[in-house]
Amino acid sequence: MQSVAPTSESGQADEILVTRILQVGLAGCFIGHGAFGLITKAAWVPYFAVGGVSELWAWRLMPVVGAMDIIVGLVALIRPCRALLAWGVIWCVWTALLRPLSGESAWEALERAGNYGVPLALLVVAGVRGSWFAQPALRGLVRPQRARLMRALQFATATLLVGHAGLGFFAHKTGLAHHYAALGIANPAALVPLVGAFEFFLAGLVLTLPRPEVFVFVCFWKLATESLFLVAGAPIWELIERFGSYTAPLAVAILLLRPSRPARPAETALTTW
Repeated sequence: MQSVAPTSESGQADEILVTRILQVGLAGCFIGHGAFGLITKAAWVPYFAVGGVSELWAWRLMPVVGAMDIIVGLVALIRPCRALLAWGVIWCVWTALLRPLSGESAWEALERAGNYGVPLALLVVAGVRGSWFAQPALRGLVRPQRARLMRALQFATATLLVGHAGLGFFAHKTGLAHHYAALGIANPAALVPLVGAFEFFLAGLVLTLPRPEVFVFVCFWKLATESLFLVAGAPIWELIERFGSYTAPLAVAILLLRPSRPARPAETALTTW
């Protein structure tokens, strides 16, 4: 457990709201991913092959993995703990790395930074001391703690933007052109690298100009671009699986709107997480 001086009552309310938003982001990631496991997804077969699992067993194991993910997502939403956050980081990093390990572009792993960046940010706040299975409760953070949380989310937001930008600008991912074609754009392939260049620019803004309006725009940008999955006819789980990509920038925007004040040594300490 960690002792810190309290922030103002409004600041604590903001932090609790941010925590809830990030919980929803983590839960959405696991529930969306789990749903694909239950309904099975052909694109997963090469990922199982990385671990030496045959195609037959890949199809059999998909619902098992899916059910496990959904359970983790529900627990993250209802009663998170350090152990669950650590598992969220490990599992999301591993599933992201399966993309390049199976022959896909390395940008795919970066593009999923919203998945592993959200539990990592929550774990940064929770710390590693204390019970790993008790439910953490955020009561107030002093400026250094809020700064660490924002830096973690800022880096995750920039990374996911860079990953998606690289898929368009360098890899020219055909799926992106398919999304733009669904909007009725005449030459969608030509738009793919242009959007990628714009997202590189957005990532630069996230790192160099940390203002609330920048992160609010990124939140809506990601929500809009990932919604193109639905326009192109994909299941809604594609949108839900990427909840971390929307909640990470939204959380930063809220924290930036209400800066914390420095800790006062004379104040009574509170126990957090």
